[in-house]
Amino acid sequence: MMKRNIIAALTLAAVLFQSSLFAQAPAIRITPAERKIAETIRADQLSNWLHFVASDAMAGRDTPSQGLDVTAEFLKMKLSRWGFRPAGDNGTFFQRMDLTRESIDAAATFVRLGDKQFKLTEDFFRLGGSGSVENAGLVFGGSGWMVKAKNYDALDGVDAKGKIVVLFSNGFPSQRTITQLPQGLSQADLAGTSGVDFADPLTNARMKGAVGIILAASPQVETAWGNIRGFFSRGSLTVEKLRGDGGGQQDMLPTILASKKLSDAIFEGESAGRDSKTAFAINKTISMAATAKKELLKTQNVVAVWEGSDPKLKAEYVAIGSHYDHVGVNENAPGDDKIYNGADDDGSGTVGMLAIAEALARSKVRPRRSILFVWHAGEEKGLWGAEYFNKFPTVDIKNVVTQLNIDMIGRSRKPDDTDQRNKDLSGPNEVYLIGSEVMSSTLGAVTKGVNSNYLKLDYNYRYDAPNDPNRFFFRSDHFHYALNGIPIAFWFTGVHQDYHQPGDHADKIDYAKMEKIVRTIFMTAWKLANMNDRPKVDKELPPELTRR
Repeated sequence: MMKRNIIAALTLAAVLFQSSLFAQAPAIRITPAERKIAETIRADQLSNWLHFVASDAMAGRDTPSQGLDVTAEFLKMKLSRWGFRPAGDNGTFFQRMDLTRESIDAAATFVRLGDKQFKLTEDFFRLGGSGSVENAGLVFGGSGWMVKAKNYDALDGVDAKGKIVVLFSNGFPSQRTITQLPQGLSQADLAGTSGVDFADPLTNARMKGAVGIILAASPQVETAWGNIRGFFSRGSLTVEKLRGDGGGQQDMLPTILASKKLSDAIFEGESAGRDSKTAFAINKTISMAATAKKELLKTQNVVAVWEGSDPKLKAEYVAIGSHYDHVGVNENAPGDDKIYNGADDDGSGTVGMLAIAEALARSKVRPRRSILFVWHAGEEKGLWGAEYFNKFPTVDIKNVVTQLNIDMIGRSRKPDDTDQRNKDLSGPNEVYLIGSEVMSSTLGAVTKGVNSNYLKLDYNYRYDAPNDPNRFFFRSDHFHYALNGIPIAFWFTGVHQDYHQPGDHADKIDYAKMEKIVRTIFMTAWKLANMNDRPKVDKELPPELTRR
């Protein structure tokens, strides 16, 4: 694993001067007074709050849920008591998001292949769309993607008009595009205009006149069929104001996920199977109906501002963010524990932000710039809260000079741990830093300078590049700030055996390490807030960040 050496303060100053960055990011000196402010962030305090936020009473903080709402009220209570300015809607701490839940109308939903009737939840799930199709022909379309620049169209060679398109991709269906990109294509290939230069499987099938879509389950999905039953039976959930950006299903064809039983029946007797590299017609017809009932719901981001002291610079913001949601309860989970408490993911970031907020409130000195706090909802549903805030900001988003994201900072790998699920978990003094050098040299220098002159964490840059196969740069809330041209840094201690499992409990957190990370992030934000100039975007951006 790649690690960066600690840079001495004098060396850092020389490097910054020589690279003409000295005016923007002077050598970092941590004063005794600043250390005293940061030392109000304590491990016992973090533990106390996290045991509440990640308790069974919060029921996994699903979006939306009562547990998430109670957590939001808890954050609001603290922020109000400490004198923060509400920065949500209409003078409140909450930025409301309207949601639509489309649940399945089981009585009006069916699949019939020839004379065989298949059962909802046992043989198929509804993924989205609403409508019925009678005796429609079938075509196999592989991954379903079209990418003009690569001269790739998975539906090339078949007539999909009036047909149901059968798709297949390894892995689990993604939130928005139903299937993952096929081998040989990457997000960087999706340049230009959606529907013209490239098309996801649903768009491509609709453009070619298809009337429905069947996704044949991958082996991974087949294995987990019983465990995911509860997830799909809840129906689909979308953010109303994001529906026009691909988040909704108003134009979605009736779409189902087929079990192995249904998939085998579809491909039985055909000359090729679901692993075919080319599209082909299937010599069968199918009737299916996927009917939805709609329910309107609400959730919220929690937004607050600690106003800066400088008459001019206080109009700018150093943003600190985390997501305070998790994935709720799964009654089909094996074992007695059905609650996904999300202590590390991302209760750790949630209470870490709260500790930073209290430290600011207890300080007798304010930073020059304002500090913007956003606790995002719906991260686990597809970065909803961060996308919503960046598209409908409650402050002038152009005045956000950088965003510091905190997601999963609570776990450490023990020396004698041989569990392969923990092989990428960071050590007791180690934390992954992601994105700090992707957009801004200054932000990279400040994060390094603070750390090397303060608590000297082992910063690991293993996941820093956007082309990292794990794609962590794209998987947390900071991504939507980066899309808005805002330099970001993301602190993360790694995945582990309890990642998205019921065992992510507050008693497994390394609070001593978490204290050091939170103090370091506080000090980084403090120094950024006191700089004369905002960090400039001076790096060549990856393609994913140039399609704003």
